[in-house]
Amino acid sequence: MTATAPIVASAGFRSTDWALIVVIVALLAASGLFALAETSLVRTSRVKAKALLDEHRRGARQLVRLVEHPEQFLNPVLLLVLICQLVSATLVGVLSSAWLGAWGVVVGTVFEIVVIFVIFEAVPKNWAVHNPERAALFTAPIVAALVRLPPVRAISAVLIGLANLLIGRHASASVSPPRVTQSELLAMADVAQAEDVIELQERTFIHSIIDFGDAVVREVMVPRLDMLTLDASVSVHDALEQVLAAGRSRVPVHQGDIDDVVGVAYAKDLMRAEHDGRGGDLVRAHVRPPHFVPETKRLTALLREMQDAKFHMSIVVDEYGSTVGLVTLEDLIEELVGEIVDEYDVEEPVVERLADGTVVVTGRMAIDDVDDLLGTALPQEGWDTVGGLMLAVSGHVPAEGESVEIDGVRLVAEHVQGRRVSRVRIERTAPLHVAGDGGE
Repeated sequence: MTATAPIVASAGFRSTDWALIVVIVALLAASGLFALAETSLVRTSRVKAKALLDEHRRGARQLVRLVEHPEQFLNPVLLLVLICQLVSATLVGVLSSAWLGAWGVVVGTVFEIVVIFVIFEAVPKNWAVHNPERAALFTAPIVAALVRLPPVRAISAVLIGLANLLIGRHASASVSPPRVTQSELLAMADVAQAEDVIELQERTFIHSIIDFGDAVVREVMVPRLDMLTLDASVSVHDALEQVLAAGRSRVPVHQGDIDDVVGVAYAKDLMRAEHDGRGGDLVRAHVRPPHFVPETKRLTALLREMQDAKFHMSIVVDEYGSTVGLVTLEDLIEELVGEIVDEYDVEEPVVERLADGTVVVTGRMAIDDVDDLLGTALPQEGWDTVGGLMLAVSGHVPAEGESVEIDGVRLVAEHVQGRRVSRVRIERTAPLHVAGDGGE
């Protein structure tokens, strides 16, 4: 008779059983909602939340507040999930024991594992992984309202305070939100381009903007040997002929030596002087004050200075005051958008791929660009260009055809012009994986 008692008891449901069933279903639904919220809110970055707010999506305002302070919602949500699952599991055990006796414990355990884990834990979290935006926008207002309830905040604060005591952390210690690094921004652009969210040119432009902030004048300047300059003692007529022949609008003017730059001659000023019959004047009488910048100046600071002071050319000097090159507004813009070629430029290919798989680049190509192009990691200690790297490693001006080996990469001086390497052939044992036909 004893063994059949539970079966007899299960012949009809009591009102309390129905009440417990309703409570269990409600707790399980709440645990599934909180599991959905936990996964979606944790996976949502501040950048994504603010983008959704800019799109005026419903629930985005609460979402931004939550993801900016994850410590305010994560612990309460985890606590609510735990409470819902523990209480529902306990009630399932009570009902199954009342209905099935000793076997009710086994049935209740199986029910809890299958139903609670699969339906109210795995399913909501997997759905949130595949639909993070919808899940986050749906749960953010609910979670924002719940975490403001005094009982939830009080219980969570007490339990977290106890946990902080155990791990030796002060409850008042602030939690800094995670910062987005440059490498993460670059990776986001790469992923967006790979998933066809942005075009390759847009990805390249994003990389250029971020790299622009780290670049210095020395990396983009026209070197001293390539500068076109005028002697201050020449006439306006002769200077104008040189300027027009070179197709320049501005040319530095020096007194005796290029290290003594006294001004910048503007083509329009020389034309005006020639037109007014003053072609015989010395050019130094028609120059404008020069702007000097150190070679280590950041491009962002120089661009801002050029915009504020309204000048387009700066003379670059080293720590000893010697002229090492010049930089123009066009050079800065080209660092962002790529080469700008006009009708006066003699365009030389930046990169050539040869039939044997080797690559020939200009000696002025930045080592960063070579690394991006070939997937290499060439050293960058004290030099900026691949030609400068050859000079540093060889210890002298290499002859044409001379080579050096660095980290498994062979650099061959393809063409040497004076005291500099103007073209470099790059070889290595493994096949070269070239990203494109030209530099970015």
